[in-house]
Amino acid sequence: MTVAATRFPGFCRDCLAGQPAGLRRCRACGSPRLVYHDELNDLTLAHIDCDAFYAAIEKRDNPELADKPVIIGGGKRGVVSTACYIARIHGVRSAMPMFKALEACPNAVVIKPDMEKYVAVGRQVRTMMQDLTPLVQPLSIDEAFLELKGTERLHHDPPARVLARFAQRVEREVGITISIGLSYCKFLAKVASDLNKPRGFSVIGAAEALDFLRDKPVRLIWGVGKAFAETLERDGIRTVGQLQTMEETDLMRRYGIMGKRLFHLSRGQDDREVHPNDPAKSVSAETTFFDDISRYDDLVAHLRRLSEKVATRLRKSGIAGHTVVLKLKTADFKGRTRNRKLEDPTMLADRIFRTGMELLRKEADGTKYRLIGIGVSDLTDPGRADPPDLVDPAAARRAAAEAAMNTLRDKFGKASVETGYTFGKSGPERFHGKLTLKSSGRDEEPAE
Repeated sequence: MTVAATRFPGFCRDCLAGQPAGLRRCRACGSPRLVYHDELNDLTLAHIDCDAFYAAIEKRDNPELADKPVIIGGGKRGVVSTACYIARIHGVRSAMPMFKALEACPNAVVIKPDMEKYVAVGRQVRTMMQDLTPLVQPLSIDEAFLELKGTERLHHDPPARVLARFAQRVEREVGITISIGLSYCKFLAKVASDLNKPRGFSVIGAAEALDFLRDKPVRLIWGVGKAFAETLERDGIRTVGQLQTMEETDLMRRYGIMGKRLFHLSRGQDDREVHPNDPAKSVSAETTFFDDISRYDDLVAHLRRLSEKVATRLRKSGIAGHTVVLKLKTADFKGRTRNRKLEDPTMLADRIFRTGMELLRKEADGTKYRLIGIGVSDLTDPGRADPPDLVDPAAARRAAAEAAMNTLRDKFGKASVETGYTFGKSGPERFHGKLTLKSSGRDEEPAE
């Protein structure tokens, strides 16, 4: 470790000079961006999150947008993928319907997502993370956990200063900013990275964990969504501090395995380790329509196209899935999820599509839908995928046709071949969609 790291209880995030306790500005450069913490030189687990990632890239590439509210999203019926911090001041949030976002911020500049560009930048940042430590576990295209234990000899600095230097490098070489959370466990590192965005650097140590968590709402706990938070509130539980007073057996009796999570995370106890290349849990694709759709035939056209996207990703990733999952969202934003487990895993668009059609047929009851998605879960090795179907002899011919289509598309592009389900039904210009690879419970936008 450097002398500065071991001698002083804090440092400046701009010039990295060590700082004695009690200063409000750096004694070397005058910056107010100082970091102090009693455990600063001992903590090694970090969560790094790029700030307003998609919007930050667009502002980087077009300086005229620097002082303007920017929303990344698709069409009047789409949703907000990312909003810059200026737009967020007006109340715009990720996943907000676009029409509501524009009501809140009518002067916003709306930009259609450019996933190819965003993925390239995400990979650039991830490669830079791997220069710090081999233990990098991505959560999505723009965030990851890092474990820097044992890297002091390599970097000649404790993790806190290494991370501050990394933030400077990202700003200098990539042209975007990041926020850093440093702690002793994943849960609190993730919480810390959200505390002071953008360009944040927050630290939560073991000694303060209970006090820090006590007055926080239960929604802070990983896995507690809106519906479960309402259940807890009906039971009189609103804060993490209330959970800290309850016994584990009582929480498990009430809430099952989730009760165990509530007990431990409310006390800052999280023994999950950082695992690089954490395997994907599902692969899916979905699209939001410009106009609500209720007719089965119209929905099927989209379902076929999405099934082909999912199958392409499975094929390129060398994985197969046991369970087909259909996702729908009604015009009033209510979600429906239906799934069916297959006897054998699949990586074929044909099987994904035909299973999805069977699930969809029961839901096409006149209800108007604004979104449809299809995916596979229970991922596995493709070695046992798609054996000969003795019940449906035509399946082999369809599989051979699909293989031929894949060969043509790989050589001449995706638009070179279409099926009867999609040709002339609803071209790609008619809808806004995304392809997702879900890993560790989060959605990641992968490269195609």
